[in-house]
Amino acid sequence: MNNEKNPLPDKTLEKLISRKLLDLFIRLGLLVFLVVYCYQIFKPFIGLMLWSLILAVALYPLHTLIVRKMGGRDGYAATALVLVIVLSVFIPTTLLAFSFADSSTDLVKQVQSGTLQVPAPSESVAGWPVVGKKVYALWSAAHTDLGGVVAKYEPKISVVTKQILGYAASAGKAILMFLAALVLSGVWMAYGSSGYAAAKAIAKRMAGPEEGEVLVALATATIRAVAQGVIGIACVQALLLGAGFILAGIPAAGIWALLVLLLGIVQIPAIFIALPTIIYVFYTNDSTTVAVMFAVYTLVAGMADNILKPLVLGRGVDAPMPVILLGALGGMATGGIIGLFLGSVMLALGYQLFMAWVYRKSEEENIKEVLVVSHVEPKR
Repeated sequence: MNNEKNPLPDKTLEKLISRKLLDLFIRLGLLVFLVVYCYQIFKPFIGLMLWSLILAVALYPLHTLIVRKMGGRDGYAATALVLVIVLSVFIPTTLLAFSFADSSTDLVKQVQSGTLQVPAPSESVAGWPVVGKKVYALWSAAHTDLGGVVAKYEPKISVVTKQILGYAASAGKAILMFLAALVLSGVWMAYGSSGYAAAKAIAKRMAGPEEGEVLVALATATIRAVAQGVIGIACVQALLLGAGFILAGIPAAGIWALLVLLLGIVQIPAIFIALPTIIYVFYTNDSTTVAVMFAVYTLVAGMADNILKPLVLGRGVDAPMPVILLGALGGMATGGIIGLFLGSVMLALGYQLFMAWVYRKSEEENIKEVLVVSHVEPKR
């Protein structure tokens, strides 16, 4: 009755609802457009920004120590730290990268021209279990007629050589990106206090006041543990062994050093690369003293991770080896050499955050524990 006599309130309410919905859809559409457009603009720099943040978080404790030595000058401390890293790490890494590129190019040219000389295999090779006879036959064929072996396996060799040249080209790009990320990480470290406060504010907004603090602490510990304990140690081993390979005159020293780096990141002992080089030096070097010195140095550098990893990872979050392996391989498949570093760190971080969420106690369980500790019976 009232609706028939006075239809205006219903029409007014309908118009108001439709107007509010229209405003809501327009605002939501504009917001989605803004987010997508900002993402498209920021997309080329996502890898660089993530890598620089990882470096800043991993190096910040050292930066804090330098700040105390320099009287609280954050900017000067960040600049000094970046310069020291460039001089002590970037220069040897650049030399190894150029050595890798030169070794790859020379190897490809020698294989294509047929000038590559393969030494004769030892008779003991035929006695290797399972694959000894096949390896000995292939090695002997390559020693006597390398051109025939190359012609027989030409399709496979061409694929491998293209991949090697591709990695050689991407190595230079990765070094430049690392340098840019290192410089940008210096900027983050110079404003570390405000950045940490902003990270805590964002985390508290997302997960609440208490959970936000835990989230930031867990993320920081994970990044530092994986970056320092996995990637950092792998880089140190690659530099140490690579320098030894170059001084000992190992062919393709850059390639062997890169393999040490890759194996170190995926948690495979570097001794698998060190042993063949030791055998090569003993077979080719006339001086027994030099060979023994190289063997001792290589064995010590190859097993240094067994001492360094417990020291570094023991102070942070120990991520399982399969997580780091999958992150490294997946990151390399999607982002090249730089993705190898990012993938392991980001997947380890995601794993730790997920497991922290899985094992996090509910608020009701926490209240019950507090009541039990306080000897208070909960109300029923």
